[in-house]
Amino acid sequence: MYIKGAVEGAANTESGSRVFLYEVVGLGQSEETDKTNYPIRNSGSVFIRVPYNRMNQETRRITRLGGKIVSIQPLNALEHLNGKTSTVDANSEAETASSQANGKATPVAEQQPKQKDKQGNTMTQAKAKKESHADVPVNIYRPNAPFVGKCISNEALVKEDGIGIVQHLKFDISAGDLRYIEGQSIGIIPPGVDKNGKPEKIRLYSIASTRHGDDVDDKTVSLCVRQLEYKHPESGETIYGVCSTHLCFLKPGDDVKITGPVGKEMLLPSDPEAKVIMMGTGTGIAPMRAYLWRMFKDNERAANPEYQFKGFAWLIFGVPTTPNILYKEELEEIQQKYPENFRLTYAISREQKNPEGGRMYIQDRVAEHADELWNLIKDEKTHTYICGLRGMEDGIDAALSAAAAKEGVTWSSYQKDLKKAGRWHVETY
Repeated sequence: MYIKGAVEGAANTESGSRVFLYEVVGLGQSEETDKTNYPIRNSGSVFIRVPYNRMNQETRRITRLGGKIVSIQPLNALEHLNGKTSTVDANSEAETASSQANGKATPVAEQQPKQKDKQGNTMTQAKAKKESHADVPVNIYRPNAPFVGKCISNEALVKEDGIGIVQHLKFDISAGDLRYIEGQSIGIIPPGVDKNGKPEKIRLYSIASTRHGDDVDDKTVSLCVRQLEYKHPESGETIYGVCSTHLCFLKPGDDVKITGPVGKEMLLPSDPEAKVIMMGTGTGIAPMRAYLWRMFKDNERAANPEYQFKGFAWLIFGVPTTPNILYKEELEEIQQKYPENFRLTYAISREQKNPEGGRMYIQDRVAEHADELWNLIKDEKTHTYICGLRGMEDGIDAALSAAAAKEGVTWSSYQKDLKKAGRWHVETY
């Protein structure tokens, strides 16, 4: 939908800078949006002119106001017909909007043209080949015949004055045949029955240890578990998650029913010179801990002579407070030991401020480093992993959309190619 006045009289520069046209949906009239200088509708699209040098800032503000960017076009892409300014073809805009439904770049039906960079070169991700995972172990143990392991240890990860309960659990699996690799998950079957009197169903948890286990002896598997806690919407009663509570209060020697492993979406590339971007919130750190231990821990490197990581890894980790930085000492030890190969960036929402003065969330950090991340993502050796709360995806997409648009690239189309090439990995909830 075209809103009169949004692009009226627009040129392709503003204050000496290139200008882009954002199409935004989801902005509703509110006290906060009353402060903006563009028209707001309760539904439909809003078109906003954004100078190049304000793209990251405006992207963060739109996300904070509840909006979603569905397309970004340089104003020189507008067609001038019969002396009147009109937007790009409505059908192509609708297609772009539909491809970003629910914050996920759902592939559009029509084949998109190859993307170009500033120099007109075809983007390199088309050359990447999806790795074969035929030998990845899957469903060695099923729900009707789970493996019964034992809890070895259950350690608190949240420091004093932190929020909530998060535990690192290690299970003995030496009596069975459970095998797994980094990036997979296992199922846990809690004891008891559900409200209908049926046995509790499995819950999946990302594995937080490497294939060799925390003790590097192939006898354990580890999880990072947060006790689920929320208020009942009607009664206001505090509700605790059945399985997460069961796990968080296990004692050494207690039995635990395990299924799996499952999953091939979050596996690491085998290339030891790969570049790995990791964006995680809270217990979404679990698979990333496994990646980092495999890459950098001395005992792990000794156990894997065929895999000696020489690439670059960047973790952007979102938590509410400093005491909630899970595995903080271990992460910072890696950073100190491998400063050229590992970069660690925190987004501590209740302690740090974003450029607009609001809380610093992971999507704000991504917007802050969007250009640098975009340049990394274009490299065919780069794999990107996102794990944690689903709410961060829209903001990440918006920030990268702004960075890609500076080179005339449509992020939703480019992201689709990354997924096809097996270089974009998401596990959110």
